Amino acid sequence: QVRLVESGGGLVQAGGSLRLSCVASGGTLSDYALAWFREAPGKEREKVAAIIWSGGATSYRNSVKGRFAISRDIAKNMVYLEMSSLEPEDAGFYYCAARLLSRGEYEYWGQGTQVTVSS
Repeated sequence: QVRLVESGGGLVQAGGSLRLSCVASGGTLSDYALAWFREAPGKEREKVAAIIWSGGATSYRNSVKGRFAISRDIAKNMVYLEMSSLEPEDAGFYYCAARLLSRGEYEYWGQGTQVTVSS
């Protein structure tokens, strides 16, 4: 079972940048995809970006392309989300999640970290 712990959320002005971190433990990460989701009040949770641990292939939702970057540090078992040109619409709780490559659903979740963007 994979355990995920996020950090790095906070308050930032619109147009600013923030980096979220997620440390993963407890699994053979080469068997997993990891992703960042976010959830804003009154909105459904949405996947922001994902990365395949083995090989590093990435994907993004359209609204963050060119502004967000997901990466991983294999030696540290860390996943990062670099966010720039932040907009008030980017605010919410951000969750790190993991799924086995053989499964479609993300089964493992962190506790979340809050991102607030002031306009």
